Amino acid sequence: MNLAKNRSSELSSSPNKKIVKSPAMSTQPKKIIKSDSEKPESTTAEQERKQPIPPPSHPRQYRAIGLIRARYEVTGEQVTQGELITPEGTKIEAVLLGRVISLIKKHLDLTKEHLWVVYPRTKAQDDSLHVQIVGVWEPETLSQNSNEPVPASNEVEDGYFSIRGEVIFFSQEKEVIVIKIKQFPRKEGDKVKFFKLKLQGTLNRPLRHFWDLKVGLEGQALVIKEATDLGVIQQKNPRFKKGGSRRPTGKPYRAGRPTPNPNPGSSSGGYSSRLTPPTKKPTK
Repeated sequence: MNLAKNRSSELSSSPNKKIVKSPAMSTQPKKIIKSDSEKPESTTAEQERKQPIPPPSHPRQYRAIGLIRARYEVTGEQVTQGELITPEGTKIEAVLLGRVISLIKKHLDLTKEHLWVVYPRTKAQDDSLHVQIVGVWEPETLSQNSNEPVPASNEVEDGYFSIRGEVIFFSQEKEVIVIKIKQFPRKEGDKVKFFKLKLQGTLNRPLRHFWDLKVGLEGQALVIKEATDLGVIQQKNPRFKKGGSRRPTGKPYRAGRPTPNPNPGSSSGGYSSRLTPPTKKPTK
């Protein structure tokens, strides 16, 4: 969007372009054509909503999001706990988040398969895949405006995941990659949180680099298909803790001379390590 504005400004400021003034000004009102950069931000948001996974808003935006076509089956006492069953029969533990709960109760038939928008997670107990369901991509049945040019659910790639973050571990032998993804706080004052995601694949010298990964779901494993190295992540310098030991300044400290120990049979060899008390000079 900014390219159109920059290009138009470059053309207008070009020295080779001649500006010809008409002798008489036209009395007819001119038609003003707005460039894409002058369009409201709501237009950009609407365009991003026309696809299940929008492009990143920042070159180093952390995220982990994907699409799974499956049937949702409730496994717990509440509808929020369940599992996704893919057409191949793979079962993936899942939970429902936010407004998806009311969407399921009012509009979706759980006996059928749907294209779910999910956040992937790796369980620390057994490294298995766990997903959080945050949406459903089914514009052919859920969209209120049928004239919008959006791809149908069968036109979207099933099992596609966009993973962006810092690689903190890799094993060439086991073909395992662990990527750390930052979660920015939603409220001011909250701490920044991280979570780790386990992937399968190999990368060339990946540690401490920010990676843009295109990942595919194979069974219960997330397998790297394409990878783009976006550069080294700068590490913060460690800060010294308050109250720690400091380097002495000024004159060096010198211990006093040892004094005889009244216990010659002790392990100190007849000497004591305590300092000699100062003695007063006799007064005349």
